[in-house]
Amino acid sequence: MQTLSNIFWLGTKELRSFFRDWVLLGLVVYSFSLAIIAQAQSNMQELHNASIAYVDEDHSELSARLVRAFLPPYFLPAVPVGQGDIDRLMNTGTYTFIIDIPPHFERDLLAGRRPALQVNVDATASMQAGIGSGYAQQILSDEINKFLTHQDETPPAPIDQVVRIAFNPNLVTAWFTSVMGIISSTTMLAIILAGAAVVREREHGTVEHLLVMPVTPFEIATAKIWANGLIIAGAVWLSLVFVVKRLLAIPIEGSIPLFMLGAALYLFFATSVGIFLATIARTMPQLGLLYMLVAVPLNLLSGANTPLESMPPFLRAVMQASPTTHFVAIAQAILYRGAGFDIVWPRFVATAAIGGFFLALALWRFRSVSAQSQS
Repeated sequence: MQTLSNIFWLGTKELRSFFRDWVLLGLVVYSFSLAIIAQAQSNMQELHNASIAYVDEDHSELSARLVRAFLPPYFLPAVPVGQGDIDRLMNTGTYTFIIDIPPHFERDLLAGRRPALQVNVDATASMQAGIGSGYAQQILSDEINKFLTHQDETPPAPIDQVVRIAFNPNLVTAWFTSVMGIISSTTMLAIILAGAAVVREREHGTVEHLLVMPVTPFEIATAKIWANGLIIAGAVWLSLVFVVKRLLAIPIEGSIPLFMLGAALYLFFATSVGIFLATIARTMPQLGLLYMLVAVPLNLLSGANTPLESMPPFLRAVMQASPTTHFVAIAQAILYRGAGFDIVWPRFVATAAIGGFFLALALWRFRSVSAQSQS
């Protein structure tokens, strides 16, 4: 009971210290609010307001119909440009797409010839260029078929292809990036806050004061883990409910309490990593450099940015030892697909097991460093 009491009161000291640190408090608030909104609304992967221009050398009814077919919200209104300006406009990135309609295009098409229609694409914006070129090809083909058949509707294809998109019918990128942004912020701040709590004690010279008190290094480290984990867990819940669900109006299919249980298990890992790195670093700049070496690969290779299936088999197998990978899978299964505990429990077990290992490693390292400081 005395150990639990010491851990509790040392943790409350960490909470008071955090709420007095306006820089860290502002970082937490920003990371789980404005940063999530910016990531959701700016990192769009679907085609939206793509800039397009055209060169009409035919000046026919068909060429006018082709130009008018590119409509918002996928494309901005097409802008006429000169033939000699194509290379310059593409080199400067003024337009992503430039359509060149050659002379006598309508006449050759009606005569049964196969005239070429050129679509210049700026592929430096690879995602928009890849999707947009497919959209442009479909739009041009539909308009040409309508013109040749004198029908407003394209004749049906011999095969009826039915595509059913589950969980995100309109393929809205914000539905994905907002939750993945919360996971990235969780990893970042859990490591930084827990590590900063230890480094700050060393820089202020108060760690020696704690060590001469009737408390053990285990109690000190455990208090820092639960206090900082509680802060991040509260921020995750507030961000998910008020920012993602209400402000961004992104539907949450599954149970938020079940997701928070997975987040709590993951926070034991992330805060333990912060404690471990703080036993290596001597100053906050050193902690920041170590964070870059650890957290960036965890986030990039966890499946939050690209699917694990697209990675090399060796790397995919290695990342199964990372709780971040399992936490991303938990979040996607619960929040997107509405999965229950009977589906995600293996991920929970893996997160708890790997997190427990890192927790034991961090406590052992902190105890060893504390013993050296006492001696």
